[in-house]
Amino acid sequence: MKLSQVALALLACAATVNAQYFSEGWAPGKPVTQDPPLPAATQSTARRHAPPPVKPQLSLSSLTSYFDLAKVLESGPVSSLFDRAGINITERVAAARASMRTITTWDPRIPLITDENYDEIIVGENLTDEEKEKRSWFVIVTAQSAARGNSKQLDAEFDSAFNTSLVEGDLPDIRWARIDYLNVTYITTKWNIWQAPYVVLIRDQGQTMYFYQATSVRLTAEILRSFLLEETWKSTVAWKTPFSPGGDYEWLMHYWALSLHFIHNIMIILPRWALMLLSGAVASLIMRVMHKEDKVPAKAEDKKVEDKPAASETAVTTGSTPSTPSKKSAKSRKGKK
Repeated sequence: MKLSQVALALLACAATVNAQYFSEGWAPGKPVTQDPPLPAATQSTARRHAPPPVKPQLSLSSLTSYFDLAKVLESGPVSSLFDRAGINITERVAAARASMRTITTWDPRIPLITDENYDEIIVGENLTDEEKEKRSWFVIVTAQSAARGNSKQLDAEFDSAFNTSLVEGDLPDIRWARIDYLNVTYITTKWNIWQAPYVVLIRDQGQTMYFYQATSVRLTAEILRSFLLEETWKSTVAWKTPFSPGGDYEWLMHYWALSLHFIHNIMIILPRWALMLLSGAVASLIMRVMHKEDKVPAKAEDKKVEDKPAASETAVTTGSTPSTPSKKSAKSRKGKK
């Protein structure tokens, strides 16, 4: 018993040891050290000097990361579920991402604006007060370079105007950018753009915008440059509505664009057969709801109202039927004769 008690006491002491031992002290022949002794590290001091936790800032990229369907599909439980069904969901996601990174012939010197970097490049641009008054972003909203028609022609003219401006150096306060309409959903929905191509002039770090549709008019590089050099945009009306940036109902456009952005990510990743099954199920559900029979019984008053016209119809039919003459009336007529 005594040995067990002594062993328990030694274990209790060993649990509180800090692994820092007393110094043997100075001995003759050893150099004198001026280093102060190391303080004992305890949990209380570590907690005192621990930096406060930093709260993550909410942004569009952080919000969309929560709704990233690719991460959900590539997770362990979901991917194993698809593997049991005979579907390699990892290859599907990789193919969808590869299709979004198509090879284009656009000028790489012109920055490509996406849903993730718009706030960083345009809205959050570090400028002085004087630079804010002069800064303008000239943005083209176009389809991919493989598209035909106005988008392909306007892409070439836009790049030509950009090259000429770099050579001449006559537009120092203008920044050029491009938006791929087919791969950008949040920005185009928030701006209420539903077709391409468009030309957008952005000022005041995204608070003042001018939109110009380029579907019916052929814009050349000379027209684009003269539009900027002569500041023709000042004679047009900016987009100032309750739904525009800074308006009272801008938050509605924000959440509407965010929901469509989430749906767009689903439509890209899911295969066509899954979309067909999903659309068929939704359509059948809507048809059932629309053609659902009314099971509420009719009221007693409605039944009484329906009985009255039925009774009048029977009275009319009985009154209109001709009465057949009896034998007595025929004999009386013969007696009179």
